[in-house]
Amino acid sequence: MRDMQLSRLEEWKAMGFDFQNCPVRQVLDHVAAKWTSLILLELENGPQRFNALGRALPDISKRMLTQSLRDLERDGLVSREVFDTKPPSVAYSLTDMGQSFLDPLHHMIAWAESMMPQVEAARAQFDTR
Repeated sequence: MRDMQLSRLEEWKAMGFDFQNCPVRQVLDHVAAKWTSLILLELENGPQRFNALGRALPDISKRMLTQSLRDLERDGLVSREVFDTKPPSVAYSLTDMGQSFLDPLHHMIAWAESMMPQVEAARAQFDTR
């Protein structure tokens, strides 16, 4: 697997690939952000209103939740629906693309859960040096 990754990187370099414009980096800038995976997991069970998301993620500021949702909406992973109520309310839901991201996200979560003891051991070993 590692050789395949290296050859892909070398192939990209040979094609004059612009790493500043890398689609993987552009996507990961948002989906690897601190709150993104938790927001996507909250939306996995269906549409959520802004305040419900805020309650589900009590450590996130309203400003950060707003920015994260905007980024996800801009990237096409989340859709925003405004309801004509007094005051107006907004609900967020996963788009088809957002739904398709859940499978790789669940794989990453499973990997993180299974590797956490090794990560903690590596950290402890590093910290004692």
